[in-house]
Amino acid sequence: MIHHTLLALAVMIFSGMLCGRLVKRIKLPNVTGYLIAGLLIGPSVLGIIPADTIESFTILSDVALGFIAFSIGNEFKISYFKRVGSTPIVIAIFESLFAVIFVVTALLVTGHDLSFSLVLGAIAAATAPAATIMVIRQYKAKGPMTETLLSVVAIDDATALFYFSICVAIANSLSGGSMALSEIVLSPLIEIGGALLVGFLLGLIFTLPLRFFKKEGNRLALIIGFVFLGVGLSEICGFSSLLFCMSMGAALSNFCSETPKIMDIADGFTPPLFMLFFVASGAELQLSVLPSIGLAGIIYVIFRVAGKMAGTSFAAALCKAPAVVRQYLGMALVPQAGVAIGLSLVATTAVPQFGSTIRAIVLCATLIYELIGPAVAKFSLTKAGECRSSG
Repeated sequence: MIHHTLLALAVMIFSGMLCGRLVKRIKLPNVTGYLIAGLLIGPSVLGIIPADTIESFTILSDVALGFIAFSIGNEFKISYFKRVGSTPIVIAIFESLFAVIFVVTALLVTGHDLSFSLVLGAIAAATAPAATIMVIRQYKAKGPMTETLLSVVAIDDATALFYFSICVAIANSLSGGSMALSEIVLSPLIEIGGALLVGFLLGLIFTLPLRFFKKEGNRLALIIGFVFLGVGLSEICGFSSLLFCMSMGAALSNFCSETPKIMDIADGFTPPLFMLFFVASGAELQLSVLPSIGLAGIIYVIFRVAGKMAGTSFAAALCKAPAVVRQYLGMALVPQAGVAIGLSLVATTAVPQFGSTIRAIVLCATLIYELIGPAVAKFSLTKAGECRSSG
């Protein structure tokens, strides 16, 4: 076992590079290789890097997700929304809602408790943007579906938090607790609105020092500093760091003419960071949870994807989106990780009698979704005709 932090990071980088190259030979995205590398060297398989060392890399995950959200925010240009209207917002609302409805309905039909069904179903709304973004970058995907996908995975974080808050409040009242309607609605709105507002203000502040620091080294330092500041402030305030950093990136893209240069500088720094993040994510996957998934877990894994696809197709048709968006966008929303795992932790206090079961199901689903998600995302982008590179 390797307990030394720097040695562990070195092993993670080398194993990630090796597995990334191997999966590329069978036409799979690099991110799948990174996840497999982590799974192999992590405690579930070879145990080269123990669980306590993996747990010490939490800050690595926080920073990587901050950069991912920041890059997504740069796609949120006013000119883009003037062109496509409310389509991404409507799709995000319905793909999340349908995932919740499909899972909750299937669980109730098979005789599961209502509170358990509501809370587990609400977690189904969450989608992990990281793996999808990596696939888009690797294959240089570009087109109407890619544009819409980037917006949807960003907005999805807000819709997931909103639906989860409502379902947990209902489950709490069913268990004998009480919560005012205003609190049910206002709590998630404050969390979402606060993240978007403060993140946007920080993005505006970000534009000021860029006027005085022109060298790439200085600008890279500013980028890192502001992303660190965004992640830190969001944690202190209890906001979603994904929404916070996304809003910061959106402000920069709309109020700074040099944003493309800024993002080029950031893109030169982030590849090894993202590789480490996915290898660490793979190491956290636990094969031991597979036997405990049960019928509820199978329903969750299958019906969440069915709900995402049905909701996307319905909303895209409603908004008269391009055919490729209706047909293939839903498949690209399979990955699920950080946000869902976080919500499963909240579930242990919201419905403590079902907490351990919900957590086991979400962890197992994460293992499945993260391993197959990147390949499914690549397949959907390829079918949409938007992959510009073989990888």
